[in-house]
This record gives sequence, C-alpha cells and structure tokens, in this order.
Amino acid sequence: MLEMPALWLGHFIEWICALPWPEDTLLTDDHAVRGLIATLLVCFICGTLGSLVVGNRMAFFSDALAHCAFAGVGFGLLLTLLAGTTDQAHIRQQITLIMVLFGVTIGLLIALVREKTGLASDTVIGVFYAGSIGFGAIVMGLAQRRDLFSIEDFIFGSPTTATNGQVVWLVVLAIGTAIFLSVMYNWLVLASANPSLALSRQVPVTLCRYLFVVLLALMVNLSQQITGTLLINGLLIVPAAAAANLARNLRQMFWYSIAFALGIGLLGNVLSWEISNFLLDRQGSNLMLRGAGIGISGTVIVLSVLVFVVSIVLGRWVRRAG
Repeated sequence: MLEMPALWLGHFIEWICALPWPEDTLLTDDHAVRGLIATLLVCFICGTLGSLVVGNRMAFFSDALAHCAFAGVGFGLLLTLLAGTTDQAHIRQQITLIMVLFGVTIGLLIALVREKTGLASDTVIGVFYAGSIGFGAIVMGLAQRRDLFSIEDFIFGSPTTATNGQVVWLVVLAIGTAIFLSVMYNWLVLASANPSLALSRQVPVTLCRYLFVVLLALMVNLSQQITGTLLINGLLIVPAAAAANLARNLRQMFWYSIAFALGIGLLGNVLSWEISNFLLDRQGSNLMLRGAGIGISGTVIVLSVLVFVVSIVLGRWVRRAG
C-alpha cells in the first residue's frame, strides 16, 4: 500500500546524500539520514503528545504501553507460528500489525477497568504491566530462536536500520497526529483540566479520553520498533517536563515541548555520529554502520535530561524575573 511513497523516500534520501556535503558528515550516509528522519518524526510526535501526557499525569501509563508492546510481539509471533507462516517478511508484517492491535486493546482495557472499578490508576496500570511483561517473557525463548526479535533493539532501538516503509508509516502517523490535535486539542485540555466544565459545554469527555489512549498506543507501538522503548519513554516525558518548567501557559508548554524534542533529536543524532567517527579514527576499528558506536537513543535521552536540569535553573530565574 505504501510501496510508492517508500520508493519516493528512498530517492529523496539518495538525493540528499548526493549533495556536496563535507566528507564523512552525517548527511553523506543513507542509513544515517534515514535514521535522522525517523528520529525527528518520533520527536515531533512525542513533542506534540508530551504536554498532554504530562498534564494528565499519564507518564506511568505511557511507560506501561511501551512495555506492553513486548507482550504484543510475543502474541503476534505465537499467532503467526500457529498459522504456519514461513515467509520472514510476511511474519514481520503480521507481528507488527498484531502488536499495534494488541497495544491499542491493552490501552483501552486499562482505561475501561480504571473507569469501571474506581481503582487508582497506578494500580490498574501495574496489573496490566505485570501481566504483559510476564506473557512476553514466556515467549522470549521462542522469539530468540526464530531470530525475529531482539530485546536490545526493543529497549534501545536502532534508528539507523529503519526501512523506508517504516519511516513512511511514521510520516503518516505524524500527519494524523497533527490533524487530530488541530481538531481535538482544546477539548482534550478542557476534559483533563475540568471534566465537569467540559461536560457542561457538551464536550464528549469519555470519547476524548479513549481517542487519546488510542492515539498514544498507536504512537508507542509504531515508533517503538524503530527507536526502542527507552527513546519513546524519554521523549514523551522529559521534553514536556522541561517545557513545563519554563512555560507560563499551556500554549507555550505545547510549543516548547515540540521545540525541545526536535532540537534534542537533531543534536543527539549529530553527536552520536561525530563521537562514533571520532572513536573509529582513534581505535582504528571497523563499525558495521557509521555512527553506530554510540547509540542514538541513549545520546538523545542523556541530552533531554540535561535540558530538563537546565530548565529547572532557568525556570526559577524566569519566575523571579516575572
């Protein structure tokens, strides 16, 4: 379905790499360029949703969704094996689809159980979190033997190995997220800040909550297979938390969160590339992929935490000055 856009993306990346850049820069390597595009798309999506996640105190919820994808992979692998599928590419496509559907279902079940039972959010999330990790652990040996799943890639991600098709799906998700928030953002903010007022103004509070859960689950599951659990969790929470330290209102927090996420993602890719090439020159060793010596995800997360620390100091100064 997305073969043609993936082909166009491949030509676009080749065109970028063919431009007269200085030798051994990030933009001369097609894997690095594709990884940069994938990372920036994830940063944009996380930046747009991060302020709502932090504002709704859903940090643990998003973390649980990310780890529930672990069980989704196992469930998808189990179903494909029972179906007798042998083609590796077909198996991976089926696992991705089942993982996404599983993640959306778990997210909706968490919201439903929390609403129907009246239990604390962290209690309900903890139950589903434990169950998903346990189920995923059961099928871990099976997944490793089939060489279809790497726990290291699941946690840390590998943006430089992203395919054109995966990046195109991120483009679709980014566009869908932008359209959804342009229509629903005010309702989502009002429903989270003052549900009673939202109901009095005919805002469908329950629908808003469930739609946001679905969007969050889609983002986590589609992005995680490229960037890993670590980067998803960090980019959803940390830039938005830094923005909250500096913003004077929700509008500023929203835009600051996007700006921080994109800036951190760009700088993290550049630092990862430059440090890896520096180590390559110093050690005289060969790396499978340029820029792979220092993980992109880890670099981005460390930078985001540093930005958060700086925002604490600047936030105090801004409040005193204001």
